[in-house]
Amino acid sequence: MEEPRKRARPGRAPAPAGRTSRPRQAEVARLAGVSQATVSLVLGARKQGATISEETRRKVLDAVRALGYVPDPAASRLAAARNNLLGVFSFTSTFPTDVQHSYYPFLVGVEQEAAARGYDLVLFTGSSTGGAGAAGPNALARVRLADGCLFLGRHAPAEELRRLVADGFPVVHLGRRDELEGLAWVGADYISASQEVVGHLAALGHRRIVLVREDDDAPASTDREHGFLKGLEEAGLPGGPAAVFRSADPERELTAERLRGWLDEGVTAFVAEETDTGDAWRALHGAAHFVGIDCPRDASLALLGSPPPDLAEEPVPTGFDIPRPQLGAAAVRMLAALVSGEEAAEPLVACTFRPGSTAGPAPARY
Repeated sequence: MEEPRKRARPGRAPAPAGRTSRPRQAEVARLAGVSQATVSLVLGARKQGATISEETRRKVLDAVRALGYVPDPAASRLAAARNNLLGVFSFTSTFPTDVQHSYYPFLVGVEQEAAARGYDLVLFTGSSTGGAGAAGPNALARVRLADGCLFLGRHAPAEELRRLVADGFPVVHLGRRDELEGLAWVGADYISASQEVVGHLAALGHRRIVLVREDDDAPASTDREHGFLKGLEEAGLPGGPAAVFRSADPERELTAERLRGWLDEGVTAFVAEETDTGDAWRALHGAAHFVGIDCPRDASLALLGSPPPDLAEEPVPTGFDIPRPQLGAAAVRMLAALVSGEEAAEPLVACTFRPGSTAGPAPARY
């Protein structure tokens, strides 16, 4: 005779078969199709500073019942104990305090916005865990000393960030990171900006353009490449793999011979991405100088971002400027909203086209 099935407790669905862990708030948000901040707002019954519609509230509560979610009392007590501290964690080898470092303007915006909102900052570098960005089960544990933490850097330990998000700890990444589900981020619109630079070169008559970039899957790099290729397609110019030079070591692999070969094939404009290393632009700039290119008479150069400090005295390159202080401020606004359990939404921040002096009409022979 078949044994009778156990009844689920009223108002709570049975846990999924084989599951031993407690359902997390991030799962509730995913099932309800809302942000984790909204789930926190609904469950905490906090209404100040935000309005939750009845439909959204119902979706959250339905997801809670479906998953059998029970708030972690320890986490709730921690959330209520505010220190008015926001953490900032850099995944660079040293914390960027040099005013010429590309991250410094981000920090200016972060500091100004945090001060305006009454928060103090705690700076984390990961120096006690083998260097900033070092992986490990507790590499980011200390950031919980703050009410929430802002992260910046091209490479971040995904599992550690994912764990913080799943635990309901307020986290914002400065720069696109939508490959980590549930992670809030604020970023620049590199796609549109890169597309605009290509459109400018096409309008000057260039029909063969090559992008020089690092061999890196960081979202900032892939966004720039996507915008570059989109710009080529919109202008009806040849794209594909031949239009992108991707190198793990541009300064060594972008040789004068390679540059001469492109010129012989009819390439008249070169575009490099900006990174925190500056390697791509430095390599392109150096090779062009070695070959003796008179820019922009013989060929045009453009930079998707700002030049590295050691080349800042050279002619201003055509390209775009990244609104770093505004991005830092936007990231703090989002983090403060998450800490308060409010809706947190920031659009992509637009970059500003920079005419510069390194791009001109394509040579007449083309």
